[in-house]
Formats: sequence, C-alpha cells, structure tokens
Amino acid sequence: MKKPSGALAGLRVLDISSFLAAPQVAAFLGDFGADVIKVEPPTGEALRRIGASRNGESPVWAMVSRNKRVITCDLNRPEGRVILRRLVAEVDVLVHNYSPAVLERWDCTWEQLRALNSDLVMVSVSPYGHTGPLADRPGAGTVAEAFAGLTHMTGEADGPPLLTSVPLGDALAGVFGCIGALVACYGRDANGLGGQHVDVSMYEPVLALMGSTLAAWDPDGDGPGPMRFGSRLQTGVPRNIYRTADNRYLCLSGTTDRQVERILVLTGRDGPEDQAKFARMADRLAHSDELDALVADWIAQRPLEEAVAAFVEARIPVAPVHDLASLLADAQVQARRSVTLVPHDVLGSVPMATPAPILSETPGAIGHPGPPIGAHNAEVYAELLGWDADRLAQAQTDGLI
Repeated sequence: MKKPSGALAGLRVLDISSFLAAPQVAAFLGDFGADVIKVEPPTGEALRRIGASRNGESPVWAMVSRNKRVITCDLNRPEGRVILRRLVAEVDVLVHNYSPAVLERWDCTWEQLRALNSDLVMVSVSPYGHTGPLADRPGAGTVAEAFAGLTHMTGEADGPPLLTSVPLGDALAGVFGCIGALVACYGRDANGLGGQHVDVSMYEPVLALMGSTLAAWDPDGDGPGPMRFGSRLQTGVPRNIYRTADNRYLCLSGTTDRQVERILVLTGRDGPEDQAKFARMADRLAHSDELDALVADWIAQRPLEEAVAAFVEARIPVAPVHDLASLLADAQVQARRSVTLVPHDVLGSVPMATPAPILSETPGAIGHPGPPIGAHNAEVYAELLGWDADRLAQAQTDGLI
C-alpha cells in the first residue's frame, strides 16, 4: 500500500477504539496523512455487523476506518496486551474508548503506558470523561446530547425534547479528540512538553456547541432558563424553516436591524406601522410571532428557487433545505467536491464527506475505505515488531491475531 502523505505524514497513530466516536479521531488524522493502524479483534469489530448494511458489508465501518491499515489482535488475552504495549512504544498517538476500570484491569493506564513511551499522546474518548463520579458509567453520543442539554433545546416549544436525527454527539467527540491530539502533539514537538493524556468526554463537546446559549443564561436571574423553540430563536427573528409554494423548504436567518429592514422592503411591509413594530430588535421581539408569520406567508406564495433568489438579492442569509440527493447535485458542493464517492469492492461507491477544512498545499484525501479484517497483519507486525512469517503464522494459529 502506498505510504500516506500530507500535512501529518510521519505521525503514527494506533487506533484500538470501536464503534463511531473514537474511531473518527484517528480517521480525521488519517485524512491528512497520518499513518493510522487500526486494531480490531480477530473476528472483526462489532461495527462491521451492526447498523446499516449493503451486500453484507457496513458502509459506516468503511467510512470510520478509511485510510487506516487494519490489523487484528485479541486484547482480552494477556498475550494480546503484551503486543499492545509493544505497539504503543512505536507510535506517536494512541486512540481508545475504554473506561478507566478496563484500563486498570489491563494494566494499560495512562501512567503505565507513558512509562513505555514518554512522548505518547493518548486520546481517551468516553461518555463522561476519565474523572468524576460517572467516569466508568457506559454511554453513547446520543446520551451525551441529552446529558449536555442539547436535547432539552431541540423540538417544538409545546412538544417533548427531541434527539437529533444524526449521531451528532459522536461526530463532535471525534472532532474534539482530533483537536486535542493535534494540540498535544504540537506541545510535544514544538515546545518539548512530552506526551499528554487527552481526556475527551462525549458530553463536553456538545456543551461547547451550546456555548452561546449557556453564556446568555443568567443563573442568578428569576426567569426560566432557555427552552426549545422549534426552529426559531427567542432572541432573534426571523429565523426559521419555511415551506414554499412548491412544497419544499428553505432556511432563513435575517435577524439584524439592517437585514430586517431589507426583508420589510422585499415583502412590501415597510410602512410606518410595520417599521414601528419590526425595525428595531426590542420592538420586533415583542411582535416576533407576527413577523415570523409575515415572512412565512410571503415565502408560501413562491416556489423555492424564486424565494431563495429574492432573499439572496436582498442579501439575507438563506439556503434550501437539502436532502442528500439535492445536496450532491448542488453546484457549490460539486465545485468544492465536498462529497467524495469512495469505491469499495463490495459496497460499490460509498459517499463520504471530503476531508475538511481544505488546506491549500496539503489537502486531506480519502485513499481507501476500511479494509478487510487483518488486511495489514503481515505488513504492520513485520514493520513495527519485526515478526517473520513463522511468528505471524503461529499467532494466527493460536487465535491471537
């Protein structure tokens, strides 16, 4: 296999994590050239067998294991953990999602692994972090969304709290884990700080997503705390999802005084009475339902493309609400190649988000989807541990790899 190239070429990552959140940390690093070695059980990781399936293969596995070299090792066996510790000594970054209790049982705590590799950056992804009373409690990205308050803020004002329709908590944990790994590597390589433990809880990235809501809340005030408000904002109007005449939807957010002034002109509602009610922020918040309905009625009389074009002309932030098919067909998405169709021997073409952000000289790339079980056993074990063919064969016979 061609060696990875890119901004992170030369960075070696060992990924012993499973499922969705933590593997994305290593996948993001691999997108930009890191050499990522993925360890899974001899029978394959569970993600290969759960969730979406096409022709007996998992497209999600193919996505989160992209650009990785895949080896097998039974980490539940003492001999497997001996191999793990030898591999840890040869890498820059370790990514995992095991609880503190499991690491203690395995003799693979941060302190123990740092003793083997003082420059190691260990990224731990867990539901609640590795400290505090919930450190060993199981969880998931979905649970993290609820725990951090995002679910409370999602849904109609008079309805129940709702979960997002995508695994947002998992994706955010992956992004924050990648950031943490890069920050720790910079501190090590540029400032001589040595290795660090990067402790990524799954709920704290969701909490960061809610930063503006959190900052606007007055914990000492007498009023109720922030509540879900459908697709609207209690602090800004108009901001909503609106149905068009051709039964499609657009998203509009034009909440500043100047934007609202242009919306009033566009909709023919810029007379003195409307100006008095809507032109200034404080006034229009007192009449937010009326302004939202005014905008909704104007949009409902026009097809999507006409309405979007009118708001664009008026310099109002607006976009069609894409489904995946219309997203891939969008000229902007095509011009920036925002989605990559990655070929897979069994799955066919697997759409994946092209690595972002775009670097001018060393942009990220998806070289290949997740490989078959143990595809790189011979290559990696020879390269990192010096195994010959006999040693590899014996480990396979023993069921160790």
